[in-house]
Amino acid sequence: MKSIFVGNLPWSVNDAELSSRFSEFGNVISARVVNDKFTGKSKGFGFVDMEDSDAEKAIAAMSGFKWGDREITCNEAKPRTESRGNDRPRRF
Repeated sequence: MKSIFVGNLPWSVNDAELSSRFSEFGNVISARVVNDKFTGKSKGFGFVDMEDSDAEKAIAAMSGFKWGDREITCNEAKPRTESRGNDRPRRF
C-alpha cells in the first residue's frame, strides 16, 4: 500500500470527492482531506491510500490535474518525522 500526498486541493473538496476522483485509477483504501482542528476548514491538501500499482497510475495521471480553478500536485507521501526541524521549545 502507498499513501499519496495530494496538494493544492480546492477548498470545497471533501473526503468522498477525493476518493471518487482517485477511484478511477484503482481501489481506494482511504481518502482524507486534512482540516484545521480549530476552524474545521480544509487546509487544501489530503492523502489517498491505494495499492502500489494503482497509486503509481494515479500519481502519474493526477499530477498537474486541473481541479476547479487549481492545479493539484500528487506524489508519494513521506513518513512523518518526530522532529519539527528545530530544537526550539514549543510555546503554548
